Amino acid sequence: MSSESLPTPGKNFHVSVVGAGVIGVLCALKLQKEGHTVTLIDRDTPASGCSFGNAGILARSSFMPLSSPSSIFQVPKWLFKADGPLKIKISYLPQLIPWLYKYIKAGFYADLEARGAALAQLTTHCVEDYLCLAKSVGCSELVVVTDYLQVYRTRKSMLKANHDMAVRRSLGFQIDELKQPDIASLEPSLSTDYQYAHLIKNHGYVQNPQALVLALFSEFCALGGVFVKEQVISIGGDQQQCQVITAKQSIASDKLVVATGAFSAKVLKAIKVKVPLEAERGYHITCPTPNVKVQRPVMDGDRKFFLTPMSMGYRFAGLVEFAGLETPLQARNIKQLTQSAQAMLPNLNTDQATAWLGLRPTTSDSLPIISTAVDNKRIIYAFGHQHLGLTCAPMTAVVVADLVAERGSNIDISYFDVRRFD
Repeated sequence: MSSESLPTPGKNFHVSVVGAGVIGVLCALKLQKEGHTVTLIDRDTPASGCSFGNAGILARSSFMPLSSPSSIFQVPKWLFKADGPLKIKISYLPQLIPWLYKYIKAGFYADLEARGAALAQLTTHCVEDYLCLAKSVGCSELVVVTDYLQVYRTRKSMLKANHDMAVRRSLGFQIDELKQPDIASLEPSLSTDYQYAHLIKNHGYVQNPQALVLALFSEFCALGGVFVKEQVISIGGDQQQCQVITAKQSIASDKLVVATGAFSAKVLKAIKVKVPLEAERGYHITCPTPNVKVQRPVMDGDRKFFLTPMSMGYRFAGLVEFAGLETPLQARNIKQLTQSAQAMLPNLNTDQATAWLGLRPTTSDSLPIISTAVDNKRIIYAFGHQHLGLTCAPMTAVVVADLVAERGSNIDISYFDVRRFD
């Protein structure tokens, strides 16, 4: 099922979409193309958050939940290694514990692979979807079809990923196992410390995620969409109407889509709705003059960060930090990511590198929330995509359009229902 499916004729609504990241923009554009009147609302310029700073990977096969035994058992090692991919701010730990308990518990649910299959419905067609979207706004060059490398320093590290790779293969993905000479042949700039790799076929990436989202946003505006750049104070609704209260006005609409990413729990708290959502803070550095050549995205399977050769330079994105919404960027994490980047590419030039911190919205079971509100079908939730917001956005927009139109979906969306947390 691709995001280019034809809409079902029906009643047209005025829809407010709160949140102008890639999820919100694609939902707004999809709804608009189905004939709805759409108002997009955000305090920031569209594509300012994770839609600006993500790794750009169209991760078709990255559908296995992060809350799995294989990752949970590695948490102590990750926390106590100086170059480990996981950080927790000690003072934030008491606030994190309830979510963390649910996250660990979810990792041992018997339906782990079923949750992965559910998420695969959102990821599988992402490359072809973005090729169509980019072509429609005249920037096909931004979407690159390619494979990508996941590299390891030891055979033991590679073996830890084998179950995940076996599940991907069972769903039809082609994955080759490589040793050092093959790695060097494909990517001679990579460190020779990488002795093993998985070459994962038929993926892609976006050379400039922000540019693509802004091009799609421009199309939304050109087709008559309204953008309101104001801080949202509150949302609400009854069985007849929805309401968005900003710092300057009240915006009424027939339907309301909440696509506010990591801030969604805060937005819903104002209407006394609780969801197990955490801000999984991620970092990137972008090197504008890397002075090395890399042909494809590369993931360090040990330190869990990505290298993507983007149009503005080489971007290294990774780390997981739990420290809440307000803690500022931590310089030590940028230093660690820079050192890891230099270890990956020994001849990398990091002069004039820029640094960034973003907030990934992560639920306790690693699945997004895409459903109507518990007590009001006029309010639709579309958030919680953790590392896969860019990847899942086109199909999320399709599901949201189905929910707005009150028609059945062509995929099984039961795993994305907010009611699973009741």
